[in-house]
Amino acid sequence: MIASQTLDKVPVTVLTGYLGAGKTTLLNRILTHEHGKKVAVIVNEFGEVGIDNQLVIDADEEIFEMNNGCICCTVRGDLIRIVANLMKRRNKFDHLVIETTGLADPAPVIQTFFVDEDMREKLDLDAVVTLVDAKHIWQHWDADEAQEQIAFADVILLNKTDLVTPEQLNELENRIRGMNAMAKIYRTRNSELGMNELLGVKAFDLDRALEIDPEFLGEDAHEHDESVYSIALVEEGELDGDKLNQWLGELLQTQGPDIFRMKGILNIAGENERFVFQGVHMLFDGKPDRLWKENEKRKSELVFIGRNLDENKLKEDFLACMT
Repeated sequence: MIASQTLDKVPVTVLTGYLGAGKTTLLNRILTHEHGKKVAVIVNEFGEVGIDNQLVIDADEEIFEMNNGCICCTVRGDLIRIVANLMKRRNKFDHLVIETTGLADPAPVIQTFFVDEDMREKLDLDAVVTLVDAKHIWQHWDADEAQEQIAFADVILLNKTDLVTPEQLNELENRIRGMNAMAKIYRTRNSELGMNELLGVKAFDLDRALEIDPEFLGEDAHEHDESVYSIALVEEGELDGDKLNQWLGELLQTQGPDIFRMKGILNIAGENERFVFQGVHMLFDGKPDRLWKENEKRKSELVFIGRNLDENKLKEDFLACMT
C-alpha cells in the first residue's frame, strides 16, 4: 500500500537561477522535449519566462495546455492554492516544474513542501535545479540570492561554458563545491542536458548523492573560504532519538536562518529502519526509511549547508546525542 501511495505522488522540480542564467531556455527544452512525460509548469511571471506563443493552445484560463501535453499556470496568489487547483487535473500530468524568478530566494518555495500537509501527501520534491551563468556569476557572487540559489541546489548546471576558459570553469566548480558538497554539477551550453539528469532524478535524497559520489561526505568535501559552505558529520554508533530531537530543535531555533539546507541518514537506537530527514531553515521533516541491510555499516551521516556554522560545536553536540 505504501509503495502505491509513493508512486502516486507527483514529483516536483524547482527551477532556479540568477537572471539571464538560462532558465527560460531550459524550461522551453523541458516543454518541447519528447521525454514521454506530461509536465505541468508553474511560473512566477509568465511574461518573464517567454515561452513561445505557439506552444500555448488554450490561453483562456489560468491553466494552459501545451502541445506536448504540458500544462502551464501562472502564479497568481499562493502556491498552495495553485497546486491544489492543478491537482484536480492530476490525470493530465506526470511531473510538476516550478520556476522561480531570477532574484528569488528559493527557500519559501521549497518550504511549502514541508509546511502544508496536503502538499506533503500529494507531492514529492524531486530536485532543486539551479542554473549558474559561468561567465557572469562573478558579478553577482556576493549577492545573497545567487549564493542561496547555489546552496539550495541538488543539481547545478554550469551554463554558458563556451564563454569561459577551462581554467575559469574549474575555479568556479571548485568554489561551488566548497559551498554545496551535495549538488551534482553538470557543465552545459545553451542549457543542454539530458532529461534523465533533470526529471525524476530523486536528487533531493542524501542516499542518491552518496551513490553518485560515495566520498562526498569525506573530510575534504568542503572548504571554508566562502560565506556559504558545507559541513558533513559522519559517525558510527547509535543515536538517542530524544537527545537528537532536542538538539535539532534548539539548533534550528538559534541558527535556523543560517542553515539553508540539512540532509541526513540516521541510525536511531532501537530502530531497525534508517531514519532520513531533510530541512530548510527552521523547518525539517523526517521519516523512517528502508530497513538496514545485514552487511551494511550502521552509521549516521549529516550534512549542513549554510553560513556562520561552527563545525567543531556541531560535531561536539552531535556526538553528545550518541547512546
